[in-house]
Formats: sequence, structure tokens, C-alpha cells
Amino acid sequence: MLSLARRLRSALICAVLGLGVLGGCATTGSGDPRDPLEPMNRAIYTFNDGVDTMLVKPAAEIYQGVVPGLVRTGVSNVFSNLNDVIVALNNMLQGKFHAALSDVGRVLLNTTAGLLGIFDVATPAGLEKNDEDFGQTLGWWGIGDGPYLVLPLLGSSNLRDTVGRVGDYKVDPVTYIDPTRDRNIVQALRIVNRRAELLSASRILAVAALDEYEFVRDAYLQRRRNLIYDGNPPREKLDNSSLPGVLFPATEVVTTWTSGLPTPAEEEAARRDPAMSQPGPAGVTAMSAANSGVSRH
Repeated sequence: MLSLARRLRSALICAVLGLGVLGGCATTGSGDPRDPLEPMNRAIYTFNDGVDTMLVKPAAEIYQGVVPGLVRTGVSNVFSNLNDVIVALNNMLQGKFHAALSDVGRVLLNTTAGLLGIFDVATPAGLEKNDEDFGQTLGWWGIGDGPYLVLPLLGSSNLRDTVGRVGDYKVDPVTYIDPTRDRNIVQALRIVNRRAELLSASRILAVAALDEYEFVRDAYLQRRRNLIYDGNPPREKLDNSSLPGVLFPATEVVTTWTSGLPTPAEEEAARRDPAMSQPGPAGVTAMSAANSGVSRH
């Protein structure tokens, strides 16, 4: 344990020194306009990877080896049920009231018939699991991503989603568990359980990615963009560059919006009323937005 503590302390010192050295050149950025802070982000990514390698991953492997699969599934279901509270609130903030009602139904059904969420009885009953958070809500109403960020211990994010994390934390039921010791135990269990779920994915990442940092960054940005637009983001094009947040850019020529892209909220409004034809504030007609289609959860 003493050796492990020394290694962690050394890694933290190296990360802090690296941030100090690289901070000055961080604003110069990299070749990817989405990641102007790449030198700093890479330093934090290296630190996070060290913590994961020395602490979190071994704990997840022990957890997976010792705890039966049925019990791990029950633990995952409990945390998923708690997360549905956050999902429901954000669906309401986005005006997706039908989805919010479904989320509330999931919480009520799984908490009662599912024995505090241990069993997921809502999905077989036809109440689909949604995935929403406050970062998506901000994006839904047109708040831009901001620069890509790697947060210490928390991992991939961007400026908007970092603000969103604060909002999600404030409404997370786990935040209000008292005393603090019990809350910390539950949070630690959530982290280890989630890491155990991702063990196979991390093995694929180590084998498949030539540059793990770039792979994780591009996958995160693409996933977040798809989530904000409910799986059907509008196409956009930068000058001779790839689509922002898209892992595999399209090769065909695509139409460029004249004054920026419509927000997801504007796309949804156009989808509901395709007869609209007047240009919206994003510089695209509601008809064209409606024709692009917005899939639902």
C-alpha cells in the first residue's frame, strides 16, 4: 500500500508539473479545432490512466471475479433506477414530456415492483430506458460544446458538459445520502461497478486504437453529438476538414448551413410542424429541418 501511495503521489506531481509546463502552450492548440487544449488534456489523460491502472481497474477486476453476475446486474439496475430521476428531469427541461412521463413511470415501477430497482421490470413492461443529462439539455437549447476537456479523475468532457455535470450532481439522489461515509461508499461502489462493466471495452481499446487519446476523444464527441440530436444530427461541413464530433467523416459533399446549424429544439419543432417554411434564427428553414428528420428515443 505504501508503494502504491508513492506511485500515486509521483503520478499526481508529474501531472501537475506537466500542466504547468504545458499550460502556456495549450492555447496554441493542436490540429483539431475541437481540442485547442490538447497538450493539457493529454497530460490529464495520462494521469487518469495511471490512476485507473493502479487503482480502479484492479478493484473492478476483483469485483467482477468475486461478486456473482446476478448480484452485479442488480447493483447496475439500482444505479440505473437512480439515474432515471436525472433523466426524467432533463426530459422535462427539454420539453419531451411523453419521455419524461415514461421515465417517471420507470422509477415508480422499478422502485416498487422491482424492489428498489434491483430488478428492471419497467423495460419488459414497455417503458423504454432513455439517456439524458443536463449537458444534453444545454445542447438541446443551442448552447455550444466549447473546447474538449479531460477532467481529472472524471475523464472526457467539454466546457458545456462540465457545467452540466454540476447540474446532474445537484439532482442526483446519491448526493443526499447521509452520513457522508455512507455516501462515499455508495459512490465508490458505483464507480467500481461501472468500471467492471467497461472492462471488455477497455481491452478492445488497448488493441484497436493507434492513439488511445484521439480514439477516446473522437468517440466521446461523436456520441455526445448523437445524444443531443437524439441519434440524428444534421450534417455540417468545415473547410476541408472532418465533421465536428464525427469519428468517420463523410466523403460526399454536404450542404453547409448559411448561418449555423439549427438547435435540436428547433429541429424538433420543425419535425412536429413540417408545414412551417419561414427561416428560423439558425438560418435554416423549418421545412428543411423537418426534412432532415429527428429520431426519438
